[in-house]
Amino acid sequence: MKGGETKAQAKGTDDRLKTRGKKAGKKAAKDPNKPKRPPSAFFVFLEGFRKEFNLANPDNKSVGAVGKAAGAKWKSMTDEDKAPFVAKAETKKSEYTKTMQKYNMKLANGTSTAGDDDSDKSKSEVNEGASEEEEDDD
Repeated sequence: MKGGETKAQAKGTDDRLKTRGKKAGKKAAKDPNKPKRPPSAFFVFLEGFRKEFNLANPDNKSVGAVGKAAGAKWKSMTDEDKAPFVAKAETKKSEYTKTMQKYNMKLANGTSTAGDDDSDKSKSEVNEGASEEEEDDD
């Protein structure tokens, strides 16, 4: 054994190397009701550019080619050319902050985020069910 390690120590090292790169804990489940982050100005530009590029190059099947062409065009654009896309991105960002505030308020109030409805039963049905159970105990 190298370095005076015992077999148990060497085996422990091997086990650690096998699990290297794997996460030990489970990831927290994502909330499906959480608002998506707003797109940047480049992604707002990319939405329209994809349509134009696909019309000009109908035989192109490569996603990478579209991305490279869009990146090259975006870099060559002046700030004045980018201004409408930046403005759209800012409005989407402001809408996102409003929806996130509403979402965070719902979380702070303790309302259910998995489903906006508390249950399938109405509150009167729930109350009736509770009073029937109390009568059965007598």
